[in-house]
Amino acid sequence: MQSDDQMSGFVRLPNRGFLRLSGPDRLTFLQGLVSNDVNAAASGHAVYACLLTPQGKFLHDFFLIADGESLLIDCEADRRGDLAQRLKVYKLRSKIEIAQADYAVYAVLGAVPAIAGAIAYADPRVAALGSRIVLPAGMDAVVFGDGGLSELPFEIYDRLRIARAVPDGSRDMEIGKAILLENNIDLLNGVAWDKGCYTGQELTARTRYRGLIKKRLVPVTIGGAVPAVGTPLMENGMEVGEMRAASGDIGLALIRLERLRQPGSIDMAGTILTPELPDALAPLVAQTQP
Repeated sequence: MQSDDQMSGFVRLPNRGFLRLSGPDRLTFLQGLVSNDVNAAASGHAVYACLLTPQGKFLHDFFLIADGESLLIDCEADRRGDLAQRLKVYKLRSKIEIAQADYAVYAVLGAVPAIAGAIAYADPRVAALGSRIVLPAGMDAVVFGDGGLSELPFEIYDRLRIARAVPDGSRDMEIGKAILLENNIDLLNGVAWDKGCYTGQELTARTRYRGLIKKRLVPVTIGGAVPAVGTPLMENGMEVGEMRAASGDIGLALIRLERLRQPGSIDMAGTILTPELPDALAPLVAQTQP
């Protein structure tokens, strides 16, 4: 699954949208809401974080990007309005403004060209996903040609992140149900364990320190018909997981750790799913839970 490491080029990410958070309280406001340390967002360094329910379940994931005296929030395009509305619920007397922002974002695999007026940063989740470049609206991607980069199909990038067990927001995590650690957000630099309280922190911390994780989102190779998203993975009459994403012959599945510790593939009436654990996941799956 990991043969694309040396590939170079840029990929349009059309499923992304932007909000701008401005005002003197922008950092303290977000710091009490999201799973990561907002203060770490700086020029050239983005923060990956999540907004959770009070019960610690997934609502949104996004990148926080410092842009002068404001923060850009790189989020799911078709859920941008929902994220803005949820943030406004917590605004109260905070001196902040939340507005939509018109930008485009690209993933860059390989060397990152210098582009005037662009914001560039390494993907904070996994090094193999390269860098991201944010361009103002109307700034055509042809500028990448100056750096010798050609455009790659979105499928290339999608398969790359699937192979690293990286979820893509609500495409792979159920809104209001998904738990961060089951979906590898802890391994993707999306949780700051040493920051103060935030919404949903109690369950997130308890899940980690009490060893309550029972499943993990893992890459699988698929032989045969591709199961639809949400399909229960059945083996010997027992549910051992659930299909979450697919791109051709690879996918992501949320599989019980006890099944991942067993050798062999999962045979679902002719469809064969073979877990392929990235290096960061393998030792966690092997651990014996208390």
